[in-house]
Amino acid sequence: MTDAGRPWDDLALTPSADGTTIPVRAAPRAAKNALDGVREGALRVRLAAPPVEGAANRALIAYMAGVLGAPKRDLALAGGERGRSKLIHVRGLSPAEVRRRLARAADAA
Repeated sequence: MTDAGRPWDDLALTPSADGTTIPVRAAPRAAKNALDGVREGALRVRLAAPPVEGAANRALIAYMAGVLGAPKRDLALAGGERGRSKLIHVRGLSPAEVRRRLARAADAA
């Protein structure tokens, strides 16, 4: 993590009736998939996949499902299909639970 302290507190999560929406800033063609802190309220995620024909979007959903310990079917791209700024909706997790799971994943890395 490049942010000091508790970066997850700065993450601008949006709660909904069935889950939470996470703003993400994707960085495709990285050396490996990794969380890269929080910038301007968005979770930075490095992805090894290229931004070609949806490969990076599929990799992002799969990676985030693993990080959050949630089935891929519970994650959906809610915005930003063609840009680096994206929204991921996670069903079944509150904002507090998302922050807790992100912190646990970052500590394990």
